[in-house]
Amino acid sequence: MEWQNWAGNVTATPQQIAHPGNEAELAGLIQKTAYAGRPVRVVGSGHSFQPLCATDGLLLSLDGLQGVIAADSSTGRATVWAGTKLHALGEPLRAAGLALENMGDIDRQSVAGATATGTHGTGPTLGNLSSQVVGLRLVTAAGQTLDINGTDQPALFSAAQVSLGSLGVITQATLRCLPVYRLHERTWAEPFADCMARLDERIAATRHFEFFWVPREDVAACKALQPVESESGQASENPPALSERLRRYIGPERVDWSYRIFPSERNNRFVEMEFAVPAADGPACMHEIRALMQEHHPAVQWPVEYRTLAADDSWLSPAYRRHSVTISVHQAVDLPYADFFADAETIFHRYRGRPHWGKLHSHTAADFAALYPRWDDFQAVRQELDPKGRFLNDYLRRVFGLI
Repeated sequence: MEWQNWAGNVTATPQQIAHPGNEAELAGLIQKTAYAGRPVRVVGSGHSFQPLCATDGLLLSLDGLQGVIAADSSTGRATVWAGTKLHALGEPLRAAGLALENMGDIDRQSVAGATATGTHGTGPTLGNLSSQVVGLRLVTAAGQTLDINGTDQPALFSAAQVSLGSLGVITQATLRCLPVYRLHERTWAEPFADCMARLDERIAATRHFEFFWVPREDVAACKALQPVESESGQASENPPALSERLRRYIGPERVDWSYRIFPSERNNRFVEMEFAVPAADGPACMHEIRALMQEHHPAVQWPVEYRTLAADDSWLSPAYRRHSVTISVHQAVDLPYADFFADAETIFHRYRGRPHWGKLHSHTAADFAALYPRWDDFQAVRQELDPKGRFLNDYLRRVFGLI
């Protein structure tokens, strides 16, 4: 049997693909497979461009573990099954009077996959999705179930929040939520130079601000999201005449529940590289990426995304103890991208950028050890929980410097 990720750039031939319907069945599968000496990996929606899920052993799908287990507006907490897709959380959380603090611009991922890789949205005071996690349930290679939180097991919790699926299989996550809220979305296009001149001002004044630099037109497609109390003020005017490419990003103003405003549709298959650089270095790094594309890779016409991200305490989070700007470059999966991505990575490396764990990069264990102060501490936790490496594949062994 063959498996491939969403983009189609990663394939694998697992010996078995299983869809357990409950925790007990999942634990039994893990224990049996680990006892036989075969590796175990977990797949959500396959939105990682790296071979994180690839295995020739057991590939576990958590599609049978979906839904909200409990939600309490008085505590602002919601416990969900880890296989739940982000787009499926909005309605049941709203029914309980709750909403996620922030989301990315794609909502197809599973909760486990998004948290394990540090997936994020934008906002200088807002962390990634992993930072919204306050509790996790993890099944180890021995079939044990561990309930982890930051109060009782602070070190283990800081390792488990962003773990790449290397500590065990996450089955449940408890999320810190906000009272349900609406967002007002405004999008517009302006010259790149004008966007950069007002960048700091807009980031400081807006809960969520981001832009896509569109190479062909050399313009920034900007998006600003602000919380509002009601639907009043919703605009319906159409934007001015725009190129076909810009029309993908610019639309009428709108107000709706947050979970309906955050995501965008991504129907064209692509590959992506993203690095988190220190926030103060974001503009300079962006200028270098723009110059690289204009001078050396003019054929690449996919836009570059620029977002902000608050610092957090997850050991393997790209924003660990560092307020960050994330810059993402893209290319259609069926077009050449290796040389462009390699040149972009050289720039990101110079700014001590940390790569998104689910996106393309060529960093090594030595690079990560220099970028992450708690790198060795994470390796110690991983070795303790999975001493035989049952949750590793060749890609993760290279990341962790084991091969």
